[in-house]
Amino acid sequence: MKNRAQVVRAMDIMVSCINDEDIIEPWLMGGVADGDIKPDTTDEEIEGMGYCDDVTFHSLLSLFLKLMYRARKDGLFADGIVSKTIHIEWK
Repeated sequence: MKNRAQVVRAMDIMVSCINDEDIIEPWLMGGVADGDIKPDTTDEEIEGMGYCDDVTFHSLLSLFLKLMYRARKDGLFADGIVSKTIHIEWK
């Protein structure tokens, strides 16, 4: 489950880079609660919070994808840099 904890941490970091608070809110309410994962939080602590069991991990992955899809319109913000927005056309 160590890999799952690392993925949960990475998703939480990326969601915090979304440049729209309305998009982030579902993550804070139904994903990883604000402040649960800090830089010094261990993988074991993340596992102990219940984020790595099969059902919860699946839900987090699904929610993360939905939020990243929505974020394409506003981009990501990190360290003073804002990404370009993208337009996706499916064929």
